[in-house]
Amino acid sequence: MVELDPPCLGKRFGGRTHPQFVKPDPNVIFEGSIPGNYDRYLGPAFFEPFAKDITARLSGERPAKVLEIACGTGILTRRLRDSLGSAVQLVATDLNPGMFAFAQRKFSANQNIKWQQADAVALPFPDGSFDALVCQFGLMFVPDKQTAMRECYRVLSPRGVFLFNVWDSIERNPIGRIAHETIASFFDRDPPNFYELPFGFYEADLIRGLLQRAGFKSIEVSLVTLPCRCSSAANLAIGLVRGNPVSTAIAERGVNVEDVVWAVSKEIAECYGAAPVESTMQAFVWRAVHE
Repeated sequence: MVELDPPCLGKRFGGRTHPQFVKPDPNVIFEGSIPGNYDRYLGPAFFEPFAKDITARLSGERPAKVLEIACGTGILTRRLRDSLGSAVQLVATDLNPGMFAFAQRKFSANQNIKWQQADAVALPFPDGSFDALVCQFGLMFVPDKQTAMRECYRVLSPRGVFLFNVWDSIERNPIGRIAHETIASFFDRDPPNFYELPFGFYEADLIRGLLQRAGFKSIEVSLVTLPCRCSSAANLAIGLVRGNPVSTAIAERGVNVEDVVWAVSKEIAECYGAAPVESTMQAFVWRAVHE
């Protein structure tokens, strides 16, 4: 069951319309302690469950050469390497140096992963290099999504498969909505808008059009709702604030980050209890074929 409006929430995303494209803030950089907090606190709650889902879908495709873009801290990378056969070639890329370095440190040199820092709009691979390409919750952060889609098409071989997921709207992801609205409540003007990025790219017609213009055929989309679980509201709040660049934006605006963490924890606890926490989260999983 999808929670659209928990009773503890009275307003809807600040009264604004979700953007189809949100230009990333140049200050949205995952560095310092952010990758570690992201991996420790957000990974198990948000990203592990969807990594399991997308890995199961990819395993059914029986790929031989796999490219992962926007690998982040390597959460999906770990699932892919553990689930795919040892003979399957796996290349993991990310543009952000902080996330990329954190991911690399989680794997040993003999685990048959090639690491390469890369921009999704200019992938450094020849045409037709891979028969599968995956991306977990990364395309929302790419400013030029059409160019990224064309690059994904270019590096796939004929009949190659592109699998990716994107979050549904913030109204259908209550924990993200609590974080966004609680953070905004600390500011009279110019609140940090980080959460508009991950939850701002979900319109099916828009995404289907981008894929079609890139050349993809046999386009399918699935709506997936999963439990969002964490050991405590306090831990979840650390991840939601200190596990992404919104913490930098908060500090730059002169607000104490720990006050915001406490407030987010309090709001989550009021809705779902202090410990453990269980809510729902919802995303779209897309599959498109190179033909």
